[in-house]
Amino acid sequence: MYAIDECHLMGGDIVGQVWGISENRVEIPIENYRDRKTYSGALNLFDPDLVSLEYPTGNGEYTVDFLKHLQLINEEKKLLIFWDVASYHRGQIMKDFLGTQNDDLEPEEWKITCEQFAPYAPEENPVEAIWFQLKSLLRRFYRFGKNFKIINHL
Repeated sequence: MYAIDECHLMGGDIVGQVWGISENRVEIPIENYRDRKTYSGALNLFDPDLVSLEYPTGNGEYTVDFLKHLQLINEEKKLLIFWDVASYHRGQIMKDFLGTQNDDLEPEEWKITCEQFAPYAPEENPVEAIWFQLKSLLRRFYRFGKNFKIINHL
């Protein structure tokens, strides 16, 4: 049983502030080797283990790839997935993939069952809290990230 969410880390997420004239906010932009990375994360709800993979963006193709990865590390087990209502979680690529996985099986025998959290309810998904903590940590230590490549490595 996994809770799944994506984190879209963007260069603008990591901007530090310094002391300056009180009326003016001083920002320190970080030069980016790439503006955006997407991480898919799945928190095992029985064994608190976070599985994450990096992707160029969030879409149906990469979502299917991530689910295949979860199947590989959970050989011969059925998966129960809880996630938000992102369009690529409900798109045709996902429907086709689930159709091939669960073809001719009764619902209780499906290899992958997907349940959605309520729309706009990030407090239901524990992975949201993990991404929030990660971004907060990166913001606190922005001075060590001379560029987005370093931040991405962290």
